[in-house]
Amino acid sequence: MLDSLLTPVIKPAVRPLIKWLDKHNISPDQLTLGGFAVGLLAVPLIILGWYYVALAIILGNRLIDGLDGELARFQNSSSSAGGFLDICLDFLFYASIPLAFGLAAPAQWGIPAMVLLVSFIGTGSSFLAFAIAAEKYAIDRPQFANKSFYYMQGLTEGTETILFFVAVCIWPQWFPILAYVFAAACSITIVTRIAGGYKTLQRAEQQRSTPNA
Repeated sequence: MLDSLLTPVIKPAVRPLIKWLDKHNISPDQLTLGGFAVGLLAVPLIILGWYYVALAIILGNRLIDGLDGELARFQNSSSSAGGFLDICLDFLFYASIPLAFGLAAPAQWGIPAMVLLVSFIGTGSSFLAFAIAAEKYAIDRPQFANKSFYYMQGLTEGTETILFFVAVCIWPQWFPILAYVFAAACSITIVTRIAGGYKTLQRAEQQRSTPNA
């Protein structure tokens, strides 16, 4: 929900860093892989109870994730392969954080972590499934025109997920409640994406079958 508002603000701010990365011959795929490796360090840190250090790692991962696409566009090297790698590693990173909390305290946090993971699967699968069909019907994506995948907006997107991660790292004792609340918000995203996606694709199919209508 907040992604489309923050993206135009962030792009100009990171331009000097993008130029520095390009000058040092860093590729977008190297950034993607490096950011993912950095992000996974948050898992053992959360298990050990080093929540603030884990938070710094999570924010570092998200910063790097915001740079790889911009670097690709700056270098005129945007590709479906790079976009595919980026989105796959993003979802794996997102899933690793609830997993870490569940492993840290299985008795208290295991069930809310599993509920949260199911909601992440729902938001991710509805997002990617629609992206495949949207590409087939060449459905426009004006708010995210430079993305490698069609971005169908929802209540819980990247920005909201990071805010949730920040909250649980600052107040880990509230993880179960925060997890259930965020899972409920994800459920709204899932329902609206499925309903909206179904209607959009149904309309696209009807328009294709009756091109002169």
